[in-house]
Amino acid sequence: MRREAAAPMSVLFIGPVSGTSAHRQAAFRRLGHAVEVVEPRRWLPASPWIDRFEWHVSPGVLGTVVERRLAAWLAARPRFDLVFVDGGSLVTASAVRLLKRHARFVASFNHDDPFGRRDGARFAAYRKAVPEYDLVTVVRPPNLAEAKAHGARDVLLHPMVSDEVAHAPRAMTAQQIDQWSSEVAFVGSWMPERGPFMLDLVKRGVPLAIFGPRWNKAPEWEALRTFHRADYVDGEDYAHAVQGAKISLGLLSKGNRDEHTTRSMEIPALGGLLCAERTDEHRRFYDEDVEALFWADSAECADVCRRLLADEPRRAAVARRGSERAAANGFTSEHLIVRMIERLQGRSA
Repeated sequence: MRREAAAPMSVLFIGPVSGTSAHRQAAFRRLGHAVEVVEPRRWLPASPWIDRFEWHVSPGVLGTVVERRLAAWLAARPRFDLVFVDGGSLVTASAVRLLKRHARFVASFNHDDPFGRRDGARFAAYRKAVPEYDLVTVVRPPNLAEAKAHGARDVLLHPMVSDEVAHAPRAMTAQQIDQWSSEVAFVGSWMPERGPFMLDLVKRGVPLAIFGPRWNKAPEWEALRTFHRADYVDGEDYAHAVQGAKISLGLLSKGNRDEHTTRSMEIPALGGLLCAERTDEHRRFYDEDVEALFWADSAECADVCRRLLADEPRRAAVARRGSERAAANGFTSEHLIVRMIERLQGRSA
């Protein structure tokens, strides 16, 4: 479902040039907007201690360095129609006020949980900046009220998204199929609650393939090591890992208060079969047992996987219907951007 794009705008995109942030940058350009990108992290020393300071001490202190660099950068640029801040952990309240002197609108999008507890101090500066934005977009229902409680002028709740290009199914060569094929795959980072879950699946005989970083930190690593196929995968490798799997697991981040994740949208968009934790949001996005499969715990997950692996026609039918539903839902990069611009322009009309 593609929304009609707004008239072309000049956009300053502030955020990482990798991961899903890069997808949104590309989506702005596909929609016809002229985009300049600033990555705040590149204005800070290339040291892991900087990241630890941001997450555990004070991102606001680092934000003052970013603001000074940003002021000098803006001085040589014309005024923008829109500043889009992706994430915003290093963008202080005074930096947003600075940006508003150089743009008609300044909006933020954050698909983390900036009002939750998982990420420590990381979003402290963001929370203080919330009242300065013209629009704050969040992806979790609790964040809607939390953003308003922090003084947000306007808040848009939008689900996480897949990307029209990055998550479009692609043809795979015989070599790629051989490299990336698996029975039951999970693509994602280790988190403390995920190790015991995966270990229980292994004990129940589920043929797992794990793709993602930090799994060597898991207390269960020795038992899971042989199931770990690759560290961080992105781009084509990520698409191939999903497309090569007969079943793709959708695990949530408990610390992030997830009821869905980007995988919830990306797996069906790529034509994969989504097998995820049963939540109200997942059941709202997909019809259970028709467009996706859901479970409550590792025991039910293992049972669902065993039955699906033994029933190829059903797997193909569920994957096809899930892909069709994902397209009908329309939760994509371009849809998100169009919705945000519509909201901003509606407020100013």
